[in-house]
Amino acid sequence: TNETIKSHQSTMDCKDATVNLVSKEGDTYEVSMSIAKMSELVKTMMDEDGDEDIAEIPLPNVNANVLAKVIEFCTHHRQEPMNDIEKPLKSAVMSEVVQKWYADFVNVEQVLLFELILAANYMDIKPLLDLSCATVASMIKGKTPEEIRQTFNISNDFSPEEEAQVREENKWCEEA
Repeated sequence: TNETIKSHQSTMDCKDATVNLVSKEGDTYEVSMSIAKMSELVKTMMDEDGDEDIAEIPLPNVNANVLAKVIEFCTHHRQEPMNDIEKPLKSAVMSEVVQKWYADFVNVEQVLLFELILAANYMDIKPLLDLSCATVASMIKGKTPEEIRQTFNISNDFSPEEEAQVREENKWCEEA
């Protein structure tokens, strides 16, 4: 019966218990508590209500394909924690900054990378936020302003005079 299952779950070791994370579209992902609690947002929601009471946690700011990637990251992170990312970045090549799996994980289209940043920030998952932001930083590292504009498809809204003035005012940055 349902009561038997409920009482069995509350006596189970917390690591075996699961919670359903629900995406913006309403897709449900059953995840172990230990993985779900990598998100400080989820952890706080569960701690406020008591673990046994929560069957599902809605994440209205995270769409399904991004939530699936977040869960993939958290699951892997439990098995092989990511190396700390040195700041400033020692290399623009992510596989020289973190383990290969993590470098491959963020080798995605820009749109998905930025959605991962937003999801990691919203769900408060520091290692994922660090990794995704470091990846964007690696895309900027060592590039000229024009190359950065091309990488991120940014239009230059400075007139040539304004750009010359900004370069003059910030000359000291390039000398370092």
